Formats: sequence, C-alpha cells, structure tokens
Amino acid sequence: MDCIHKGDMIKFEETEMKMTENKYVNWMKKHKRLLKALLMSLLPLVCCVVACALQGKTISQVYLPAGEWNDELFYFKQVEGIVHFGYPRGYFGFNESHALKASFAAWSPVLVFPWILWGLCFGWNLLSPIYCNIFLMMLAVFLFVWLTDADRKQLLILTLLFAAFTPITRYMLSGMPECICFSLVIIVLGLSVNYQKKEKNWKLGVLLLMTAVMTLMRPYLILFMLFPIYYLVRKKKWKGAGICGIVVIVTGGLYAAISHFFSAEYFTPLFDTTWVATFLHQGIFAGIKYVLWRLLHVGINFFELIGEGIKTDLFWGEYFGAFLVVMLIILLETVLDFVKKRKKEQILHLYLSVCFVGMWVALLLMYKMKEGSKHLLTFTVAGIFAISLMETRFFKKAVLTAAVFAWLFVATPTDPYEHKIPFSTEELLEESSLWREVFSKECVLETKDVPNYENSMIWVFADMVEGQSVITRYQMLYQLPEGFGISCCYADYVTENLTKLQSKYVAVTENGTVDQACKAGGYREIERHGGLVVYELH
Repeated sequence: MDCIHKGDMIKFEETEMKMTENKYVNWMKKHKRLLKALLMSLLPLVCCVVACALQGKTISQVYLPAGEWNDELFYFKQVEGIVHFGYPRGYFGFNESHALKASFAAWSPVLVFPWILWGLCFGWNLLSPIYCNIFLMMLAVFLFVWLTDADRKQLLILTLLFAAFTPITRYMLSGMPECICFSLVIIVLGLSVNYQKKEKNWKLGVLLLMTAVMTLMRPYLILFMLFPIYYLVRKKKWKGAGICGIVVIVTGGLYAAISHFFSAEYFTPLFDTTWVATFLHQGIFAGIKYVLWRLLHVGINFFELIGEGIKTDLFWGEYFGAFLVVMLIILLETVLDFVKKRKKEQILHLYLSVCFVGMWVALLLMYKMKEGSKHLLTFTVAGIFAISLMETRFFKKAVLTAAVFAWLFVATPTDPYEHKIPFSTEELLEESSLWREVFSKECVLETKDVPNYENSMIWVFADMVEGQSVITRYQMLYQLPEGFGISCCYADYVTENLTKLQSKYVAVTENGTVDQACKAGGYREIERHGGLVVYELH
C-alpha cells in the first residue's frame, strides 16, 4: 500500500510540474511580444554602460563641464532656470540679443520639453539630461519593437546597427537634445508600421500630433508628417485634406510665433534663404538657375567632406557618409518594393526616401555644412530602424551598413572633440567647486522686474592671446546660480561697447583683449583662475 501511495505521489508531482511548465510556456508565448520589447529596451543602456566601461568609467562619472560642446551649456542652464523659476531670470542670447518675451536663446523650450518634465519630476543636476536621454531612447526602442513585433532576425540587425552607429551612444551621454528627436522619430516610424498592419484612425491622429510637435522642435521634421497626411487624404478625401491643411497651417503659425516671440536673434541667420530671395526678386527662371547651381556646387563639397571624413576623421564628413549610405539603401529598397509589388513596404520606403532626399536638399540649400551635419543624424537613426525591418535573406544590406558604421565610428575615430565622452577628474571637480563658491557669493540673483540683465553673464566666446585665438573656459559657467542668463558675445562686440554693455557680469579669457580692456577700464575683478576671469561691469 505504501508503494502504491508513493507512486501516486510521484505521478502527482510530475503532473503538477508539467502543468506549471505549461503555464510558464503559455505565459511566455502570450507575452512574447512584450518580453522582446522589454529585453530590447535595455539596448541603449547597455551601449552606454559598455562605452563608459571601455574607458574604465561609469555613467555616473559623465560630467558635462568636461565636454567641448558649448551648446550644452545653454541648453542645461535654460532648462535649469525653467525648472526652478518657470523661466530664466536673466537673458540668454548672442551679443546681448534677447527674445521679445521671456528670456530664451535661439532655440525655443519646445525642443527640450522632455528634459523640463524630467527636471520637474526628479530634479535637475548635471546628470539629469543624460539619464533622461537614456530613458527616452529605452522607451523609444521598447515602443518600436512592441509596435512592429519585429522577429529575432530583425532584432539582431537592429542591435548590430544601433551599436555600430556610436553617435547615438555619444549623444545619449551628452547635454544635447538630439536624443529627444531620435526617440520621437523612432516612435513615429514604429507607429507608422503598426498602422499599416492594422489601420485605425486614432493612430493617424497620434502621428499628426507627434509630427506637429517635432516640427515645433525642428522645422525640417515636418517631412515626417507626410505619412499620416497620405493615409488621411486617401481615406477621407477632401475632409482629410482639410484636416491636414489645418494641422500644417496651425503648426506653421505656432512655429513662426514661437520663433518671433520666444527666440533670441543668433549671431547670423540660422537658415540661408538666398534661394528664396532669388525667386522673389529675380524671377522664377533665375531662382531655378540659382537652386541648380547651389545644389551642384554645395553637393560637390558634400562629397568632398565625406572623403575628408574617411581619410582624416572629420566628424561632419563621417555623419554625411553614414547618412548617404542609409539613404541609398532606402532608395534601393523603394525600387525593389515597386519591382516586387510590395504595396505597404513601397509606401513606407517611398515616404522615407522623400524624407531623406528632402532633408538632403534642405541641407545643401539652407544650412552651413558643419552645423547642418548633426541635423542629418535624426534621419540616419530613422533609417537604421527602417533597415532592421527590411526583408533580407543574406543580411547584405545590414552587413554593408554596419561595416560602414564600424569603419567611420569605431575603427578610425581620433577626434576627441566629437567622439570623446566627457568624464569628471579630481582637478576639474575642485575647479568647479571653487567657481561655484565664487558665483554663489558674488552673483546674487535679483528677483524684481525679471528677466533682467542684472542676472546675466556675458560669455566672451573666444579672444586673442599673444596672436592666438583661445576659447574661453565657459565650462565653469555651469556653476552659475540657478536662474542666471548667459549671453554669448564676440570679443570685438564687448570691447567696442564696453561702457554700454547691459549685462552685469562678463567672463573672459585671461590676458585676452577683453581682459586688458576691463583692467584698463577699472572694472571690479571678481575672480581669476584657470584661464578664466570674471568682472563685474556695473
């Protein structure tokens, strides 16, 4: 009887184990899509951890004042002012320009609204934009995989291309808002693919809203609005066209209003509109002739810079090369879609082709090459995610793209300015601590009639020292009290208007022309350390 009882118990336990295993397997199958998305969402974090570990560091040791991207200072301090006070209490601008309303610089706060939300929720410090960037990219990858339900082969390709395109990782570990644009365009692409699988009107509404916000952030991102416009017009005909027209007009009007009222005038116009002026003043034929001439000559320069990027590690040439390869693959895939009559794929890839070609033309017509290079990154990232979903048998497209990325960004990079992750050092931390103490004591934030120039520091961008141009140690200005504004000025503007400057303080290069002029003018020297000198002007 005991033997029979023991045998029954064993069978019962085995049956129970099998039922548990079956439940586990069934749960895994049921939630396979979610699990894939969760697992892939770790990819951005892993890339950042590995990039830091290769230099014996951790993410927590990334330190913005150790960097050489001066735009980071403006973005960080503006968000800091918004988080603490609603808007900066001093003016941001260039050669003491300022916005008609509030106190923002040439880029509106719409561009960094995720950072603002992050700061309001979790506080704002030197690691906040980095953690927010990583979170946004993790969220974007999660949603992309969940929306597209990519298979294992596609996920493998995505992992390979994402890791090989190291600018993504570099921008995550920075105070630049590029990753905000990356994350939004990745989600838009994922939702576009999802819409083609199951067409629902609410998805088109979300796509229109997201691309409208993206346009307010960077105007050229309106190109990504073409997908929801196409499907809405196709489904709703004239009604859909009317809705799209209203969205475009309202978005354009809001962008124009934000640019007019909430943006300070930059040193030079952000866009070259000579081609528009040619059409208006010289006629349509002269305009066409000028456009063709510019596309040819600037296009030649574009390809020359790609060559320089390959030979000498010129970073904007590298960005151009990566963009060109991804664009050509998408154009090729579009042709193959038409040949093989893949209806949904041809719509998606034609849409991306128009986005890429449209941005390329915009770069050649309106942007300075160096400044414009980083704007191509958002399109390259969108192309990477699109390539991961392409039909493939021998991985030729993926391997070719990854090989180009590996050559440009892994095998040959030597330029620390663009590729080097900024990490803290004991010396830099001590210097930052010194300036934080000086600024907290000497630069007291005024609270009446704000914003004002009493809460503003002039940052002389560079100055001549013994015949050499020297960049001012602007990194120490991160330590200014919360709410202070910063006006980036040229040295000659400051020396020519020294007695008429509106800002209360000025940060200059030691022994430069402005330093000498301030000495001669008898202005009070607040501190002189590490090549940076700060004066009180009034």
